[in-house]
Amino acid sequence: MNDTEKPADTPSEEEDFGDPRTYDPDFKGPVSNRSCTDVLCCMIFLLCIVGYIVLGLVAWVHGDPRRAAYPTDSQGHFCGQKGTPNENKTILFYFNLLRCTSPSVLLNLQCPTTQICVSKCPEKFLTYVEMQLLYTKDKSHWEDYRQFCKTTAKPVKSLTQLLLDDDCPTAIFPSKPFLQRCFPDFSTKNGTLTIGSQIVFQDGNGGTRSVIELGAANGINKLLDAKSLGLKVFEDYATTWYWILIGLMIAMVLSWIFLILLRFIAGCLFWVFMIGVIGIIGYGIWHCYQQYTNLQEHPRSVLTVYDIGIQTNISMYFELQQTWFTLMIILCIIEVIVILMLIFLRNRIRVAIILLKEGSKAIGYVPSTLVYPALTFILLSICICYWVVTAVFLATSGVPVYKVIAPEGHCIHENQTCDPEIFNTTEIAKACPGALCNFAFYGGKSLYHQYIPTFHVYNLFVFLWLINFVVALGQCALAGAFATYYWAMKKPDDIPRYPLFTAFGRAIRYHTGSLAFGSLIIALIQMFKIVLEYLDHRLKRTENTLSKFLQCCLRCCFWCLENAIKFLNRNAYIMIAIYGRNFCRSAKDAFNLLMRNVLKVAVTDEVTYFVLFLGKILVAGSIGVLAFLFFTQRLPVIAQGPASLNYYWVPLLTVILGSYLIAHGFFSVYAMCVETIFICFCEDLERNDGSTEKPYFITPNLHGILIKKQLVPQKQKE
Repeated sequence: MNDTEKPADTPSEEEDFGDPRTYDPDFKGPVSNRSCTDVLCCMIFLLCIVGYIVLGLVAWVHGDPRRAAYPTDSQGHFCGQKGTPNENKTILFYFNLLRCTSPSVLLNLQCPTTQICVSKCPEKFLTYVEMQLLYTKDKSHWEDYRQFCKTTAKPVKSLTQLLLDDDCPTAIFPSKPFLQRCFPDFSTKNGTLTIGSQIVFQDGNGGTRSVIELGAANGINKLLDAKSLGLKVFEDYATTWYWILIGLMIAMVLSWIFLILLRFIAGCLFWVFMIGVIGIIGYGIWHCYQQYTNLQEHPRSVLTVYDIGIQTNISMYFELQQTWFTLMIILCIIEVIVILMLIFLRNRIRVAIILLKEGSKAIGYVPSTLVYPALTFILLSICICYWVVTAVFLATSGVPVYKVIAPEGHCIHENQTCDPEIFNTTEIAKACPGALCNFAFYGGKSLYHQYIPTFHVYNLFVFLWLINFVVALGQCALAGAFATYYWAMKKPDDIPRYPLFTAFGRAIRYHTGSLAFGSLIIALIQMFKIVLEYLDHRLKRTENTLSKFLQCCLRCCFWCLENAIKFLNRNAYIMIAIYGRNFCRSAKDAFNLLMRNVLKVAVTDEVTYFVLFLGKILVAGSIGVLAFLFFTQRLPVIAQGPASLNYYWVPLLTVILGSYLIAHGFFSVYAMCVETIFICFCEDLERNDGSTEKPYFITPNLHGILIKKQLVPQKQKE
């Protein structure tokens, strides 16, 4: 034979190993002889992680989370911090709230008045002058009042000292602690804002002031409503937290049961899904109609949402006929859509059921894949916790900054930086009598403090990159495990041991760069979306109709782009798991493969996802119905539910959302399994022809429904 000639069965130089259109008799699944891919992106990714760790350490050195947990007095001392004189003084008290123009000033600690730490808030009206008069008769009045004064305060002995004394507030009034600060005890009486059931009070300077003068009454009312709503929601969670956990555990067990049953009775279970979903929606329609008819007897129920406006008391909306009628119409539309989809997609649903059965077999042979979502959850939790902690330390980085404030009037030095230790000896104190050097905020002028906003952006970007990388790692590992199952000729004899562990190790060792590349694209898109939302928030006051329309278009485009890239990335990760190529080559091969089988994609993937979505809805809906009956005291036979709930929808929505997320975690394994099997099937059709020499790896049942072609039976255990 000539040296230039090649054997007939030797691949040419253009045909690299693993080409889907080149038959390889030794190909038995994911390529084991592979090399590192996208090394440059891997190095950049690792450098970003190292920088992220360094950023966290630097933020940890400069930051102090106590600044977020504890309020700070005028001297920059924390209230309630252990090991300090303020250990038992956990609440911040403002000397004169009349100097604060709005509630937001109080929350931001920028009120131009002295602030001290106290152990409790005042419980009654009392002026400093009245206290001095009472002190001459009973010394205990001073002991009650001095807890709201500076530590250097002493009883005055003359009228001149009384007028010049600034160690105590001119007056105190009933307050309650909120957010660890003494807020006036605001309440409403016959629609009028009051403090301690009083509308006017003495200001300590011989005059009377109204409650309205404490700030913006409308803002205070909104603050009260938000506070009331938050407290009621917190009370509901405190009452029902263990029932919520029980509901989520039931959802987990129910998801496991559905996944196990899918292997044996996928067709029957699908119709259980459908009947269950239709039944749950039907029950919702019936309940809405019942509530609608019951409210016809109440005259106030004819009001509309526009009549009552925006209310923090959500239960008011459920007392309107319009609310229940709207919900009933929405549920009817959903019911009709589901029924029509069942009618028109009945043939494709048969394909989805066969795919689910095949996916059930794969998961049955590789059961460890059902546990993998727990690992993903742990990794995501670590990323989220690190991001939150780093953000808190960055936000609390800096040193105390003190500013000059002039409570008695204007001062040319107001808002200038000052030093409280030497302030009384400076020219500012002489030029502005009565001026104070109070704590303002945490900051600094160093290079680090100047770049804190940039560090926040970097923290957010790397967090998004890591989150998407963890998801990509899970998809690639699961794809490798399920591809190992598909390309085993004799199932399960030819399936190697620990396929998921092997696929996970290959993904980490060889393809960290490729996974980082794909996740970087998603992270950039998500970052652009966040920037868009930020600009929308900042420019909301200057928006017009055209700008709102453009913003809606941009949101829609970015949403479509993100979902399209995610779909392409998933299929690219499958190709990476099988052939070990770089990201761009794998994405190109996956895209071309999908385009050559676009009809099969429509038949399999989307319909299968629809079936799995119905399963998620059934799990969440079933748990939601049980929770609704339980929290509304309609299941007394099984267990006595909590009777003191403010809003039953608080635990109900929590259980429904949590159940859906749990079901999504389990069913996402099935979705990845079906998608991997479909990609492998398309590859199988292009590599082989079903003959004895080139047999298909697909099972006869799945082959018969996807393509009508003679198939050589496989020897495998069912």
